[in-house]
Amino acid sequence: MNPICEIEEKKKMNKMRFGIIGGGVIAPTHAQAITGNSEAELVAIADVELEKAERMAVDYAIPHVYEDYQELLKRDDIDAITVAVPSGYHAEVVIAAAEAGKHVLCEKPLEITADNMTRMTAACRKAGVKLGCVFQRRVSPAAIITKKAMDDGKLGKLVLGDAYQKYYRSPEYYKSAGWRGTWALDGGGALMNQGVHGIDLIQWLMGDVQSVFAYSSALVREIEVEDTAVAVVKYKNGAFGVIQGTTSVYPAQEIRFELHGENGTIIFDDLGFKQWKFADSEEEMPQVPSTLSSKDDPKQIANHGHFLLVDDLIQAIRENRDPLITGEEGRKSVDLILAIYESARTGKEISLV
Repeated sequence: MNPICEIEEKKKMNKMRFGIIGGGVIAPTHAQAITGNSEAELVAIADVELEKAERMAVDYAIPHVYEDYQELLKRDDIDAITVAVPSGYHAEVVIAAAEAGKHVLCEKPLEITADNMTRMTAACRKAGVKLGCVFQRRVSPAAIITKKAMDDGKLGKLVLGDAYQKYYRSPEYYKSAGWRGTWALDGGGALMNQGVHGIDLIQWLMGDVQSVFAYSSALVREIEVEDTAVAVVKYKNGAFGVIQGTTSVYPAQEIRFELHGENGTIIFDDLGFKQWKFADSEEEMPQVPSTLSSKDDPKQIANHGHFLLVDDLIQAIRENRDPLITGEEGRKSVDLILAIYESARTGKEISLV
């Protein structure tokens, strides 16, 4: 047999076996990413609302269904799980999975408190299992091309790094599940739930944040967390930036990132690049496929990033390396959001160093 064919046959015989914990809105995207990978097999799903798990089992031919995720974790034929429960339950599930010896791919945000994030990453490191985070904007073509350009120094000294995330979520959205729009389980509003993706991305592109000053409030929706927030940040490299996050504007706008340096500007949104200009260069603007935005409907989420991150976890397990987005890396966006909330609450600039 051809050596390459032999390797592929071995991969098929030794598929990575997955379980999904949580059967809500994002669960089908996880299921599609797993079942669409030739090196993966979806073995089981669990949800406290058993009917949700049962519907998923029918839709994706999942053989085993549980109401108690602990029963799922007892299975010897599961290598890894994806976590798709409400944000405030992430730590509980991830720590239990680590103690059961299962690798983990955790939905955003990693968690909603600093202490829980520390406990999660420590538990996975101690157990020797991989902990990857879902931040699919990092693997979009525009983000990857932008990151390389910045790493190559095309912008020169960085001056500004802005993230504008103007989503729309209806009153019905917040009423659709009891945990939405709560501090206890959602951990926040427009920033912690929707805006965390862009906050992760702008930090990945610009570098870590030194300090922040912010305003946030529920200006429109009858929820206890924010539907509108604005923040001014200072990056450790000396650059400044603006972060906007809403679920309150109608209609929603394309999610946009603007990066400026002494030698150039890069601007892109979900439809592609809007500006790609460098001093003393006639380089053409890259053409990239648009990504399906979820700015209006949370069910309309592009699954390309989940496919890549599921595959990355599989390869990280096989190669015994860290996943592309580790727990330590995944917590940075939450740490910044928590600082934004503290600044809005106290009226003070908050340092992250």
